[in-house]
Amino acid sequence: MTSPALEQERARAAQWFRDLRDQIVAAFEVLEDSHSQGPLSDAPAGRFEVTPTQRHSDDGSDAGGGLMSVMRGGRVFEKVGVNVSTVFGTLNPRAQKAMAARGVPGIESDPRFWASGISLVAHMQNPHAPAVHMNTRMFWTPGAWWFGGGSDLNPCLEYEADTAHFHATQKAHLDPHGTDLYPTLKAWADEYFFVPHRGRARGVGGIFMDDRNTGDWEKDFVLTQDIGRAFLPAYLPLVEKRRVQDWSEADKEAQLVHRGLYAEYNLVYDRGTKFGLETGHDANAVLMSLPPLAKWI
Repeated sequence: MTSPALEQERARAAQWFRDLRDQIVAAFEVLEDSHSQGPLSDAPAGRFEVTPTQRHSDDGSDAGGGLMSVMRGGRVFEKVGVNVSTVFGTLNPRAQKAMAARGVPGIESDPRFWASGISLVAHMQNPHAPAVHMNTRMFWTPGAWWFGGGSDLNPCLEYEADTAHFHATQKAHLDPHGTDLYPTLKAWADEYFFVPHRGRARGVGGIFMDDRNTGDWEKDFVLTQDIGRAFLPAYLPLVEKRRVQDWSEADKEAQLVHRGLYAEYNLVYDRGTKFGLETGHDANAVLMSLPPLAKWI
């Protein structure tokens, strides 16, 4: 049994992730409608295809699900996915062991869990427009609850002004929670999104946190909301600026090679990808982050 207070917290978190998903989907479709320059400007504006997803437990029973929203072949976005899910059940022994190794309280003796969140990855038509990732989530076990997430920018053609804007916007949203928070979460992102076998970061960084539990659920939830609220003002101006630039075949080649790096990271290191596949969530939704085309030298 769970308490009414816990049920209310879960419901509020799940609804917030769904509301953020709706805001982002609407903003991206407006961007598609407004794009009137470039080689794809005469093509129909892209729209999200929405598919329900479902997680099944090991015994085949329903264990929650969500919505997978994917736009392919748009004027601005070559592929973008905005997924939300709320899943629950019992972790299999391998996932349970992995979370216990991270120090998640109570999970070693009791494998029950509940998780809700939003995950977004955008791959762009124009190589000058940066790819991006954003995720926020709440996780519960019988021993603890915690929040996680962040966002990071992944341009194949880097612009210092774009990087500065992205980071400054996130800092502005984090500073009300303590001026030490942004540098801490930035450093965490720099470490987390590093690709060891390539000896480099997958992009120009952002912010990242995991296992956030200060003991004050409301405070940590508000922080998680502000991380989500920072996304559109941090990212949309960059796309608005870069989507109309001309690009060359060499630019497109650089984009495809960079996407190969992105795919390597997500398949080998990304914690969310591993968790989703380990716990039986819809594989198409879990692997939504992969680019439509990529290239390796």
